[in-house]
Amino acid sequence: MSQPLTHKPQRITSIDLLRGIIMIFMALDHIRDYFHYPAFFYDPLALDKTSAAIFLTRWITHYCAPIFMLLTGTSAFLVGERKGTKALSGFLCKRGLFLILMELTVINFAWNFNIHFPEVDFLVLWSLGISMIALSAMVWLPKKAILAIGVILVAGHNLLDGVHVTGKGIGAFLWSLLHEVGFFTFWGKNFFILYPIIPWIGTIALGYSLGSLYTKKMDAVKRKRILLQLGIGIICFFVILRFSNLYGDASHWSRQPSWLFTFLSFINISKYPPSLLYLSVTLGPAFIFLAFAETTLGRIGRFFSIYGRVPMFYYILHIYLIHILALFATYFCGFTWHAMIWSALDNPGLKGYGFSLMIVYLVWVLIILLLFPLCRWYDTYKNKHKEKWWLSYL
Repeated sequence: MSQPLTHKPQRITSIDLLRGIIMIFMALDHIRDYFHYPAFFYDPLALDKTSAAIFLTRWITHYCAPIFMLLTGTSAFLVGERKGTKALSGFLCKRGLFLILMELTVINFAWNFNIHFPEVDFLVLWSLGISMIALSAMVWLPKKAILAIGVILVAGHNLLDGVHVTGKGIGAFLWSLLHEVGFFTFWGKNFFILYPIIPWIGTIALGYSLGSLYTKKMDAVKRKRILLQLGIGIICFFVILRFSNLYGDASHWSRQPSWLFTFLSFINISKYPPSLLYLSVTLGPAFIFLAFAETTLGRIGRFFSIYGRVPMFYYILHIYLIHILALFATYFCGFTWHAMIWSALDNPGLKGYGFSLMIVYLVWVLIILLLFPLCRWYDTYKNKHKEKWWLSYL
C-alpha cells in the first residue's frame, strides 16, 4: 500500500512533482514558439488553420501558468504555517517585487536579446509578482475571506469582459493591467500586456486556501477525498457551463466539420486573460492529480520533481537556452541569426524558417535533459546552504 510522503518535513512531494511536470510542458510551448514553422505565421489554436496535433501541442501547455500560480499560493500557506503571518507577508511582498524586476529586465532580455529594450512585456512573472504582493496583504485576513476573494475574482471577472477603456492613454493602460490584453506606446517604447492580473490574483488566493488541506491536522485519506471531489466537481462544472455558451469565456464553441474539431472548439478556451472556463479545465485535473500523487516517488517521479523544486532557476535557464539554440538554428538553416534578435515572431526575415512538429519535440527532450544536471546541482546546493537568504528568491 502506498503511503503519503513528504521529501522533507517542510516539502510536499506531490506539489513538487506536479510543479515539475508543468515546468517541463512549459518548455514545450516556448520551444514551439522558436522552432516550429507555423508559429511564425498563424495561431496554433486557430481551428481554420491548425491541425489537431499542433492544436493539442499548444493546448496542453495551458495547464502551466494556472497550476503554477495555484501551487505558489499553496506553498505560501505552508511557509506561513512554519514562520508566521508577519514573516510570510514580508517575504511575499519582497519576492513579488523581485519577480517584477526580473520580468522587466532579465526575462525581457531573454525573450528578445536586445539591450535597448524597445518593448517591455508584462508576462507571467509580472502577474506572479503582483499576485504575491496582493497575497502579502490578504494573508492578514481570515482564511475564509481569502477563499471568498479567490472565488469571486475567478468566477466573477468575466462579468468585466464587456468593459473597455477606449484609446491608448494611461487609463486604457491601467485597465489593461487589470483585465484586458493591450499594446501601448509611451515615450518611444512599446508596452505589451499579456497577463492582466485580476484572475491571477484570484488563482493565487485559491491556492493559498488549498494549503489548509496540507496541514498536520488534515488526514491524508480525507485530503484525497476532498481533492477528488473538487477536481471532479470542477470538471463537471466546466462541461455544463461550456456547453451552455452562456458565461465563463468570451469565445464560444461551435460545431465543426468533424467531431474531433468540434471537441477542439469545445476546449478552445481563452487564456489572455484566463477565463473562468480556462481556469476550471486546468485546475480541475490538477486537484485530481494531487489526490493520487501522494505516494513514494520512483525514479521517474524524482526526475520530474527536481524541476519542481527549483522552478525559478529552471525558468530563467530554459528561456536563454532555447533562444540561444534558436540563433544557431536560424544560421544553419540559411537565415541570418540577427533575425532572431528582438521580435522573432514578427520578423519578415524569418519567412520560411521553422521545423516540423517532430523536430520541436526532439529539441524539447534535448533541452529538458541538458537542464537536468544543472537543476539537480542547484537543488543540492540550496539544500546544503539554507542559511543563504537569497536562495529563497531564485
